[in-house]
Amino acid sequence: MIMEKKLLFPVMVLVFLFLALEGLGYYIGNKRTSMSEAGIKDKKTARISVSEIKEKNRALKSMIKSLSPGGVYIVVDTARNLLFLKEGERTIREAVISSGSGNILYDAGGKKKWVFDTPRGEYTVKSKYISPAWTKPDWAFVEEGEDIPKKYSDRIENGVLGDYALGFGNGYFIHGTLYTRLLGRNVTHGCIRVGDKDLSAVFMAAEIGTRIFIF
Repeated sequence: MIMEKKLLFPVMVLVFLFLALEGLGYYIGNKRTSMSEAGIKDKKTARISVSEIKEKNRALKSMIKSLSPGGVYIVVDTARNLLFLKEGERTIREAVISSGSGNILYDAGGKKKWVFDTPRGEYTVKSKYISPAWTKPDWAFVEEGEDIPKKYSDRIENGVLGDYALGFGNGYFIHGTLYTRLLGRNVTHGCIRVGDKDLSAVFMAAEIGTRIFIF
């Protein structure tokens, strides 16, 4: 009996060690497998994330492109006094201009006020004139210290707007100038003055309805 017990003890120890090692191997194996699966999942997630980002970028580019003006349009940068004649993403012509001064004028009684600023926003060409005549508004006479005329004909002045003019509403025009030395400066009463050659190119390219973006 004693002998059997002596033999049984090391056998039990060996069985215990075997089971322990087997269990450890199973644990390690499972751990490696789960880590490997996790890695695969992470890679899949990463691939899905990159794919989603690319798809969103494509959608965003498509949306931006759809919002971009088609055909010919005009962009005016009043801060840098530049006009861009564009077709799609291509710039056809770049011109130095003069835009609104931002000055304020009051009449003698202080009842009327004029702010000489170029309006910002999106507009369209509403009218086109060759050899335009200027119908002088009230502020032009107030500025010169003259009486405002009662006759409409006394407001007409020729030869001051250049060869062409494009109206975009509320009395504002893209037109020529006698004061080419002032191009590049904010000196106008709100209109956009352009040099002769550049004005001719813009006039010929633009049509009624051509979009104008001013900022």
